[in-house]
Amino acid sequence: MNTEILTDGIPLNEAKKALIMIHGRGAGAHDILSIAKHLKVDDFALVAPQAENRTWYPYSFLAPLNENEPSFSKSLEAIHQVVVAIQQNGIEKENIYFLGFSQGACLALEFTARNAAKYGGVVAFTGGLIGDKVYENHYTGNFENTPIFIGTSDPDFHVPVERVNESEALLQKLGADVTKKIYPNMGHTISQDEVDCANALIFNKK
Repeated sequence: MNTEILTDGIPLNEAKKALIMIHGRGAGAHDILSIAKHLKVDDFALVAPQAENRTWYPYSFLAPLNENEPSFSKSLEAIHQVVVAIQQNGIEKENIYFLGFSQGACLALEFTARNAAKYGGVVAFTGGLIGDKVYENHYTGNFENTPIFIGTSDPDFHVPVERVNESEALLQKLGADVTKKIYPNMGHTISQDEVDCANALIFNKK
């Protein structure tokens, strides 16, 4: 799978830290990269894969998994390939960070939970684990206190708070240090407070 990838920030072969930025449905790599100017990531390599036809999988993230195939598996593999490429540049997993919005946030959480390890951190702006339910047997590894921030609106048209709560519980079971913030009637967007939380919890650590 030859996923188009946009990069920004410090060149990968010079950076000590990398942030994988995963866009939402209908958006693109350029869109998610534009968020970086609000984040404390001046010393990061920024890597943004571009989904085919601007969607990582065709249906809701709450659909039965097989309904989103083969796109779902291809998208997980695309993120895996990005991680491998970053590691080939000498950046360890503990210095690899993930950030996504909406469909991209779901994919970021799903990929890291299926491959739990000590990462730099994960930021999920409105997202949860993928599937018609949370399949605990799909997730392995240990986050070793990787900080994860999840922000979401209550209600959110695409992502029910119940799934966010279930995702938080599963991530904690895998050893993540999860911070969840639920914003009343925020809408399907990214708020300044979420950006501030991501900076404080994830990107400000040395």
